[in-house]
Amino acid sequence: MRICFVGDSFVNGTGDRASLGWTGRLCAIAQHQGYDLTHYNLGVRRETSADIRQRWYAEVAVRLPETVDGRLVFSFGVNDTTFENQAFRVEPEASLDNAAAILTQAQKQYPVLMVGPPPVADLSHNHRIVHLSERLAALCAQLEVPFLDVVAPLQRSKAWMQEVATYDGAHPREAGYSALAQLVHQWPAWQAWFSKT
Repeated sequence: MRICFVGDSFVNGTGDRASLGWTGRLCAIAQHQGYDLTHYNLGVRRETSADIRQRWYAEVAVRLPETVDGRLVFSFGVNDTTFENQAFRVEPEASLDNAAAILTQAQKQYPVLMVGPPPVADLSHNHRIVHLSERLAALCAQLEVPFLDVVAPLQRSKAWMQEVATYDGAHPREAGYSALAQLVHQWPAWQAWFSKT
């Protein structure tokens, strides 16, 4: 199995001094359980859904040829909801349009999962993240793509919120990424990928 994780700085694992982030930790758990997999981290800092829409297919196609058991995990949205010059970097309707285009194309070729955007230290920004996450969840339900809400449980996570607040206001450190990795690891849709192998 080969898994591409496509998204932003949270997928990249920015702030993790072990350079694992949640994707590396998540795949390490699977490896330790005896599963043979290769994971590709395709997270790029500051990228929005519009940026990811432009690049994801070319990057995934070379890593997941038709001859392999390829899977995709998408996660983005925090950068879309960031205010710059008194406006969203990407308006909510455009975010949903981008997500729909990405997921519709992706699921034609690969099994696909989507992990929602995580919270940051700014309360007003988190309201925007929650709103987008809810809409992404509804879109994924419509497209029959499994969606994991992480903004709500991570807002309750002392490890995530304390590290975000004390680091850069957006990204956690090792304990925060470990908390996110555990959320995904315990997700039935993720576990189903491995129970069938």
